[in-house]
Amino acid sequence: MILEDDRTAARTGKFLASLRSGVSENVHQRAECDYKDLSKKFALQTKDYTKQFAHIYAIRLVRMREMITKRVRRKWGPDMPIRKLIDLKEEEHEKCVIIGTLFKHQELKPSILKEISEENQLIPQPQRTQFVDEHDQLILEDEQQRIHLVGSIDVHSSVTGIVSAVLGRDTGSGRFEVEDHCFASLPEPVERPLPIQENRFIILISGLGLTNNADVLLPLQMFVDWVGGYLGDAGDQQRQTQAVRVIIAGNSVRHMADHKAPLLSNVHKIEVEDAIKGTKLLDDFLAQLASFIDVDIMPGEFDPANHMLPQQPLHCCMFPQATQYETMHSVSNPYECEIGGRRILGTAGQPVDDVARYSKLTDPLRILEQTLEWAHLAPTCPDTLTGYPFYQEDPFIITDCPDIYFAGNQSQFQTALYKGPEGQAVRLVCVPTFAKTYSCAVVNLANLDCYPLFFGAGDVSDCEVDN
Repeated sequence: MILEDDRTAARTGKFLASLRSGVSENVHQRAECDYKDLSKKFALQTKDYTKQFAHIYAIRLVRMREMITKRVRRKWGPDMPIRKLIDLKEEEHEKCVIIGTLFKHQELKPSILKEISEENQLIPQPQRTQFVDEHDQLILEDEQQRIHLVGSIDVHSSVTGIVSAVLGRDTGSGRFEVEDHCFASLPEPVERPLPIQENRFIILISGLGLTNNADVLLPLQMFVDWVGGYLGDAGDQQRQTQAVRVIIAGNSVRHMADHKAPLLSNVHKIEVEDAIKGTKLLDDFLAQLASFIDVDIMPGEFDPANHMLPQQPLHCCMFPQATQYETMHSVSNPYECEIGGRRILGTAGQPVDDVARYSKLTDPLRILEQTLEWAHLAPTCPDTLTGYPFYQEDPFIITDCPDIYFAGNQSQFQTALYKGPEGQAVRLVCVPTFAKTYSCAVVNLANLDCYPLFFGAGDVSDCEVDN
């Protein structure tokens, strides 16, 4: 008896064999690029879970205060006073700037007490994917006090964890009337070696979802053969030699959560077997890919990895075939590196998805832009996005301006060129879920041009490009 997956693999093998039989005998040399791994700050040196999460907010405010003070001086002038909350003089209603961390009070935010009530059928809670309400309030906290914000600040475009500066007056009733506000924004660009002038490409792909998804095998094998130069004519093969690296941005084993089923032992056994099968398929895929190009694989939300951010690299024992190649690299999520003089920073998409759940910012491209304005990769971590309890440093602060900034596992391909206040130019990329769209993103390191590539029946109209 032949399983359906075996039939699919057999058809895939025959199809690709026919393609490869027509490939030119000419052998092309793949281009190379300088590479630096800059993700050391995301590596957990110790695993101490006894610390309180208040420490990360405290260190975030300390580290970002200097960054945001520079922005305040440029925007409102050197003479505008910057006060601590404890120094506000209610009787004078002085116009000043206060700097602190935003806390968003939301009645609809999930809480363990509500979940316990729901389990006991005391307060039934409807299923929600977004937790925004018209009665949400913003509170600003510094090291010692907190105050409610009212006035010219959009509650629904903010989330908990953002460090902000607000200009206004204390009303004397525990509220601060906001006239204007600003964030830390991107750091000033630093001098780095000039990026390469010749065309060199990186390929961004995410959401392979190999568990119980036979439909993705043929598009994925086509992707492998395209990267390897087995598809297209001689001109296509020559262009493909300019691709220097593939970055897989998470959710390679699964691209969505398992369906909630009764906790039966046989159900759990099936799920484990499916995950093992998906991991073996992933190892086969990586072994093929790493045989002719450098590959960086990040863990994702539904991969067999630690759930807290920053997610640590997937263990090499999961990929016995692929790790035999020096070109195979298991990296963290978030991930930062430098390729060909271009600084690249990105996540598997959890911070973007979480901001969308707790604000009215629903466009992933817009959220990417906002996180650059906030100078923070994951402002909702550790409030609503699980994270490690750092107490000496916040690794999610964006301290260096990236050239390419991406988020994996998005519903469709989107891209835009963000331009900062100090002349920064950042290529934003929303990397689509391959298991749903059969597509990936290609970025030219020479000029930051970006475009999608489809390997199946994906709809080309399901993409947004803004150069």
